[in-house]
Amino acid sequence: MVVQVRGAAGRFEDVARVVGPRRPDVGACWCLSYRDPRVTNLERPAVMADLCAEEPGPGVLAYVDGDVAGWCSVAPRSTYRRLVHSRTIPHLDDQDPWSVVCFVVRPAYRRQGLLRALLAGAVDHARDHGAQVVEGYPVETGGTRVDVVAGYVGSVELFEDAGFHRAAPTTAHSGHRSRWLMRLELA
Repeated sequence: MVVQVRGAAGRFEDVARVVGPRRPDVGACWCLSYRDPRVTNLERPAVMADLCAEEPGPGVLAYVDGDVAGWCSVAPRSTYRRLVHSRTIPHLDDQDPWSVVCFVVRPAYRRQGLLRALLAGAVDHARDHGAQVVEGYPVETGGTRVDVVAGYVGSVELFEDAGFHRAAPTTAHSGHRSRWLMRLELA
């Protein structure tokens, strides 16, 4: 199995294959709920296409043997309206860290370690575009399995394994699980 992680700029069709709806009559997040929760379901594909049209793009994609398999949203925190105004995820300082806010892996590719590859690719992508700090806001699993719905933000263990440290507790939750602000200084 050959895994490659690439930036999403210029790859809207691949992003749509991972985060778009499985059926046209069903809404999908399109990974925009953090960027701007005011964007309607009908507007989301066009907004994501615009984000993918320019560097640095809205995140990274994982490919397994050439087939798009997963997605990670990563961008400067200031580009995520919901984070800028968050009452549950603190701002630690005046830096504008790059934020890893979600992961999506297509069902056929789950349980193959792609979250690790996506997180490493997200850090590399952020570094390549000038990031000094990368943050994530994962759930505390306590060593138990997390369902896909609650686990879209990743786990504390995933981030710790990638070199992040627990920078601050949050009052945010996902699937009734506490979330941490995890940080990795790049400079």
